[in-house]
Amino acid sequence: MPLENRLTLFFGTTISIVLLAVLYQITGPRIIPLFWFLTPSTMAWRCSGRTNAELISNLFNAGLITSPRVRDAMTSVDRAHYCPSSPLAAYEDSPQPIGFSATISAPHMHASACESLLNFMPESKGARVLDVGSGSGYLTHVIANLVCGADGKGEGKVVGIDHIQGLVDMSRDNMRRSEEGRSLLDTGRVELVKGDGRKGYPEGGPYDAIHVGAAAVELHQSLIDQLKCPGRLFIPVEDNDGWGSQWIWVVDKDKDGKVSKKRDMGVRYVPLTDAPKR
Repeated sequence: MPLENRLTLFFGTTISIVLLAVLYQITGPRIIPLFWFLTPSTMAWRCSGRTNAELISNLFNAGLITSPRVRDAMTSVDRAHYCPSSPLAAYEDSPQPIGFSATISAPHMHASACESLLNFMPESKGARVLDVGSGSGYLTHVIANLVCGADGKGEGKVVGIDHIQGLVDMSRDNMRRSEEGRSLLDTGRVELVKGDGRKGYPEGGPYDAIHVGAAAVELHQSLIDQLKCPGRLFIPVEDNDGWGSQWIWVVDKDKDGKVSKKRDMGVRYVPLTDAPKR
């Protein structure tokens, strides 16, 4: 890691620890869940760049991306094509609005999801992946690069599902902004559909990997059921602590169908909900 990044991490960590200690003395341990975003692992916004390549390079140099496959897949998909707020905001390492009361997750969270699921998404070996809450289509495209290869012509299939038709339409338009994206859609290697992602998409399963891009109220059994053996689910879930805490849960199904669940890290996602009523 470059010296400037190490210094940034050191001073950021020190300030966070001191601030949390002061708050703890004032309010007690109940304040901690409200300030999870001050911990070092969630200070990745410092990786923002002026271009897509610079953003991904910063994430890689900071150790938030560790696999060259993930780095290359994210580099090849211009985040600005999927972030309508502004071209410059697209390269900030923070969530951005995409309309319909939805957001595109921060790049470091997309990187974390890809790294977690990577071993279940081998390149050009026919892996099938479900992206729940696909939103603007960015991560769906990145995952397609991982399972179909850099040229988008390898074996593999990614289904992106969202409950808002406007987002499904937007994601298709976004993908068609690049030649590779058009090819992925036209060949059927990427399918973007409208539906209740909490129920999965059994028509396209079973899946080697399932990513959920919004916070669920529970670990939906329907998603676990649609995993292959082996397979992995990456899902943010709301805690019942009364403070609105959310955690990433990693759910693995082994080759014999045995399921194991692990709580990973604190996060902040928009909720996985029904489509808004008109």
